[in-house]
Amino acid sequence: MESQSLVLFFIVAVFLVGVALLFSSYVPPTSYNPVKFEPYECGMETIGGTWLQYTVGYYLFAILFLIFDVETVFIFPWATVMKTAGITGFVEIVIFFFILGLGLLYGWKKHALRWE
Repeated sequence: MESQSLVLFFIVAVFLVGVALLFSSYVPPTSYNPVKFEPYECGMETIGGTWLQYTVGYYLFAILFLIFDVETVFIFPWATVMKTAGITGFVEIVIFFFILGLGLLYGWKKHALRWE
């Protein structure tokens, strides 16, 4: 019974995605407005070039944020089963924190945490 409902779910999902793709290809926008494709500048005319190059520090800061954001996804389930995981679970989370610490140390050495 469970496999039948799973197969039905995937069939319905593929059907709905197909209908959405067909509908979007046959129903184009009513009018083309080139202003909609310009960069947003608070309603003002764009001054200068719109392509900006950011320093690598911004990207390193974003990667560090993602690392420590994903960390919480793994910490919360571990915290709920901490008593049943025993010493093995504790050793695994210590290794996990060690690897995260290496990532933080790398960011510190590359001066990604300095905001200038």
